[in-house]
Amino acid sequence: MARPIPRPRATSAVCIDLISAWCGPRRLIAPMPSRLPQARKLVKTPSTDSTVGKPAEAPEFARDVLDALRQPLEAGEVVVARSGVTTTFPARFTLVLAASPCPCARAAGPAQGCSCSPASRRRYLGHISGPLLDRVDVKIELEPVSRKELLSDRNFSESSRTVAQRVLQARERAARRLRGTPWRLNGEVPGSELRRTWPPAPGSLAVLERSLERGLITARGVVKIVRVAWTIADLVGRPRPAGDDCDAALGLWLGLRR
Repeated sequence: MARPIPRPRATSAVCIDLISAWCGPRRLIAPMPSRLPQARKLVKTPSTDSTVGKPAEAPEFARDVLDALRQPLEAGEVVVARSGVTTTFPARFTLVLAASPCPCARAAGPAQGCSCSPASRRRYLGHISGPLLDRVDVKIELEPVSRKELLSDRNFSESSRTVAQRVLQARERAARRLRGTPWRLNGEVPGSELRRTWPPAPGSLAVLERSLERGLITARGVVKIVRVAWTIADLVGRPRPAGDDCDAALGLWLGLRR
C-alpha cells in the first residue's frame, strides 16, 4: 500500500495539478507508473522562440531560460507577477542537467572527430552560468567507457531494490533527526540551522574552510556541501558527518571525473 503524502506536499501536488489542467486534458494526479518515460514536451524558449520536441542537453537551451531556474531552485517556489496581481506556486523539484564538452559531443571520446573550435566550446558551455552551477549540489564528469568496462561493471553493480532500501533508511534517519521541526529532508534545512543545531563533527570542515578561503567555493556552496555531507552520513549510518563525509561532499560539489 502506498504511503500517504504529508499534508503540505499534498497541497502542493493539488496546486500543480490544477495548473496543469489549464494546459490540456492530461492531469498530474493519477496512478503513478513505476518509471516515468523521458519527457518529450514542447518547450518555447523566450529568446529563440524555437520549439524543442525532443530531449535536449542543457547548453542547447538559451542562457536566460536556464537562469530562470535559479530562483525556483533557491526558494522552492515560483512567483508570477502581473498587473496588480502576484501569485506564488510551489516549485520544489530535482534538477538533473547533462552536457557534452562541445556541440558535436565527440571531444569526450577517443575518436579524433571533433571539429569544434575552443571559442565554440566556450560559447556552448557558457550557456550554463556560474550562478546556476552554484545551485547544483552534485557535479560529476563522466569519461567514456569501453565495452569491456561496461560489461565487467555488471558484476559489481547493486540492484535498484538494494539502493532504494538504503535510501529509505537514510531518509528515516533524517526524519528522526528533524522530528519536531518544519523540515523532513536535509535539503530543506536552512544554513543557519545547520550551523547552529546540526554542525558536522569538530575538525571535519578543515578542507572545506581552506577551499572557501582560496575562492574555490562560495558561501552558498558551503551550505549545500554540508547538506550533502549529512546525506552521506545518513546513507552510511553515521550520527553526524565526519571528515571523510565532508571531503566527499566537497568533491561532489566541485565535480568528480568518473
